[in-house]
Amino acid sequence: MPDNKPLTTDYNFHESGKTCFRAYRPGDDFYQNLIDAHRDLSDAQSQKLNARLILLLANHVGDLAVLREAIAAATEDLGED
Repeated sequence: MPDNKPLTTDYNFHESGKTCFRAYRPGDDFYQNLIDAHRDLSDAQSQKLNARLILLLANHVGDLAVLREAIAAATEDLGED
């Protein structure tokens, strides 16, 4: 059952069971993993990977209120292409 926590937008990267001496390290590691996952993919494969990852993470979060808040935050100030 969801506990109705608000969307976390402050730095929140960590790795369970590990102490990091540089606070940004887990975020850097995640970014590198994401870049590596996209390496050598076509645009269509990259879009498919993003969609799958979003759905997996959304399922993990599970709380629709938090997911709605995340969508609103992500679509804010996109500007023009």
